[in-house]
Amino acid sequence: MVVLNLLQAATKVAEKVLSPTNPIRLGLALNLSVFYYEIIGYPERAFQVAHQAFDEAISGIDLMDAEEPCKDSTLILRLLKDNLTLWISDVSKFID
Repeated sequence: MVVLNLLQAATKVAEKVLSPTNPIRLGLALNLSVFYYEIIGYPERAFQVAHQAFDEAISGIDLMDAEEPCKDSTLILRLLKDNLTLWISDVSKFID
């Protein structure tokens, strides 16, 4: 799938050059996770991508660069958290 490959490639680059709290990196993680969940129907991978991005950003929130748009990052983190909350029931079906 071309779109999946592009999202994965962009995410890989973002993980190398942008901080975990950068809104562009967080937005890519959000888009990739939603793509896995909604388009491909792979809730486990969607949850994994969103969870990793959320955890890494929360861990680095104290180190946030003053130039990073905190408001944008906070909004995307909220969306990631909302999706994780919604998706946990789908993922738990595969764990049990």
